[in-house]
Amino acid sequence: MRGRDRYRVYVIELSRDVLVESRFRKANPAYIAGKPCLYVGMTGLDPDVRFDKHKAGIQSNRFVQAYGLRLLPERYELYGPLSYDAACALEVELAIDFREAGYGVWQA
Repeated sequence: MRGRDRYRVYVIELSRDVLVESRFRKANPAYIAGKPCLYVGMTGLDPDVRFDKHKAGIQSNRFVQAYGLRLLPERYELYGPLSYDAACALEVELAIDFREAGYGVWQA
């Protein structure tokens, strides 16, 4: 691992209760009922630590703080540590892919 490859993309499952939020619904017009709702982010921290910070309200996304259920490592672990630019690009790419598959997605 190169010294600059320290960023990770992570995916959090959100409760479907997030669908009561009009902002979330508007961001996901092609959502297919019954599909999971997800948050996609990137961090220089361990994803477990970042999830705990979200839930504690420390630099958190409000949807994750209120509706975050758990990390979904099977959706992101294969990517491993990345450079900042690569992690930014992958975060966007994953969010687009999930949305196109009918998932409800919030991306940082």
